[in-house]
Amino acid sequence: MELPLVDDYRRLFIEGTPLLDVRAPVEFDQGAFPAAENHPLIDNAERHEIGIRYKDLGQDAAMDLGHELVHGQVKEERIAAWQHFAQQHPDGVLYCFRGGMRSKITQQWLHEATGVEYPRVRGGYKAMRRFLIEELERAAGDIDPVALGGRTGVGKTLLLQRLPNVVDLEGLAWHRGSAFGRHATPQPTQIDFENRLAIALMRHLALESPPLVVEDEGKAVGSVHVPNVLYEALRHSPLVVLEASIARRVENTHQEYVHEALAEYREIHGDQEGFERWAAYLLDSLDRIRKRLGGSRHRELRAQLESAITRHQVHGDTSGHHAWIETLLVDYYDPMYDYQIRKNADRVVFRGDAAAVADYLRQRAGQAR
Repeated sequence: MELPLVDDYRRLFIEGTPLLDVRAPVEFDQGAFPAAENHPLIDNAERHEIGIRYKDLGQDAAMDLGHELVHGQVKEERIAAWQHFAQQHPDGVLYCFRGGMRSKITQQWLHEATGVEYPRVRGGYKAMRRFLIEELERAAGDIDPVALGGRTGVGKTLLLQRLPNVVDLEGLAWHRGSAFGRHATPQPTQIDFENRLAIALMRHLALESPPLVVEDEGKAVGSVHVPNVLYEALRHSPLVVLEASIARRVENTHQEYVHEALAEYREIHGDQEGFERWAAYLLDSLDRIRKRLGGSRHRELRAQLESAITRHQVHGDTSGHHAWIETLLVDYYDPMYDYQIRKNADRVVFRGDAAAVADYLRQRAGQAR
């Protein structure tokens, strides 16, 4: 019997359809979709062996080897994983790389074991990925973006969280967009970032929403970069500048770099090791900008940071972090911001505090309807 095929990629992504990815883990790690779980038909070692057999003896011999490697208890365990996914996500679909043999076998075995006719995606990962690349290029020409800028620590991310019609580039890239911006867990791959970004833009356009608000970012967000076609659209967009006092900026940065970052490390590694890894992350981040700071200023900042870490660890007092944060903001980040804002002065359409900027953006959205 013919088991169901689906190829409405737009619906799959906009609705966040659960995706059963049956590629090998190494393929999944190189690039995947946000709603996907990896439950492979063949693992990395098996894929390698089958690939060699295919190259040497052809497809039939490779398939025979695949059936030798995946049988008995191994086969039962993999079918059980697919069955569990299908039970948890009856509205889901499955796919392999090209929508070919691996997804057909998965679909067939699952049906034989359970009676479930679980749909597979025509063209597989490759076709879905190509669709998202095309959608990203299309979206770059269709969106009406407004960039939210401002000095480091003014609270741009906090404001974005309060607004509709936002695409959070830093959230999608899992990076805070600064020298101290990495999280306790790794960033997505470039492919994963592009997939997430394309889906977010596609959903925004599907809602026929007012102007898109994005944070004013450089091309690189940590180790990933905004695709050229989108970056060009964003860097010429109107710029709204959020302003805040240095005291507010220090407090925002203290909350982000100290409290939130430490909580991330402790959640993963436990209290003591988490603290040590978090302290190492701060010191390493500072050392990465040694050349830009200059020797003497770097030494001064490092001494402040080490003192703050010791005070924090021994007494549980985080107030010592304010000194190095303020020095970093004023002496390192602000000069870079001043240079960039002078270059982009002609783009600025509004300046103000969080309340004023929020009101402005809401009014702008209302006028665009």
